[in-house]
Amino acid sequence: MKPERALIAERAAAQHCAELLHRGPAASDLLPLLEQAGQRLARLLPGALAELCGGEAPSVTATPPREASMADLLRDLDELAANSLLAAGAQDTPLLASLDGYAVLRLVDRAFGGKGEAPVLLPEAFPMSAQLMIQRLEALVAAQLAAALGSDDPAAVRALRRDGKLADLAPFPADTALAVLKLEVMEGMRAPWRITLALPLGALAVLLGHDGRAPAVRAANSGPADPAAAPFADLPLPLRAVLVDMDVPLAAISKLEPGAVLPVAVARAVPLRIGTTLIARGTVGAQDDRVAVKLTQLA
Repeated sequence: MKPERALIAERAAAQHCAELLHRGPAASDLLPLLEQAGQRLARLLPGALAELCGGEAPSVTATPPREASMADLLRDLDELAANSLLAAGAQDTPLLASLDGYAVLRLVDRAFGGKGEAPVLLPEAFPMSAQLMIQRLEALVAAQLAAALGSDDPAAVRALRRDGKLADLAPFPADTALAVLKLEVMEGMRAPWRITLALPLGALAVLLGHDGRAPAVRAANSGPADPAAAPFADLPLPLRAVLVDMDVPLAAISKLEPGAVLPVAVARAVPLRIGTTLIARGTVGAQDDRVAVKLTQLA
């Protein structure tokens, strides 16, 4: 059918301003959220690393993340390091995890009964004895990173490939802008070592769920927190068993001196408290030549 006249628009088509079309925060604006995830990771790693560090949990500190390039990363990391390319979540968000080469060799030396010492100069490549240690460290960092990003599934962050030379691993294109997060691990009085995490700056929104989709790593369920799971399992709580609780006049206290005897009566049901909260009661006994409390009732 042929129209009788030309079609002319009566008014201009609607156009939206840039503010209304803004799809979310800029990648650089998400660095504070990455810093929060780094702080959570710094709280989780000591307990996980304790077994590899001679049974004593090291101190882990996260530094504020920064923007960098691949060239910056190549200059900053050890020529030999435990470099692993990881993938997070269903979107396979790429992440680089790099552990100092000296630290890996120190941990290997300790695992074989040594004092945890590394050679003055790094070798050209890791010895075969270090490969198993690198796999353990890779799995450990991936699991704790998943937990720090809000997942209770250790497989939410998984390894794709690894290489001792960052240039050979080539985790990202050379012109990729990166967000870099560093964690410093301190074992007693030894020199600290680093865990470096890096990902494309443009992938931050996907990883943290600020691109209109769910986060790359999310909790497997929304049920109540499991006290036996990270990060709660390693949280130390002081448990007090109150054997004697008695009132003594101020006059009697003022006359106390070495050798004085205070008659006390231990209650049949000894209360156990965390702070001021009563959690259980028990009776006093012995086990393996040590005084022990047998629980008889939970509050």
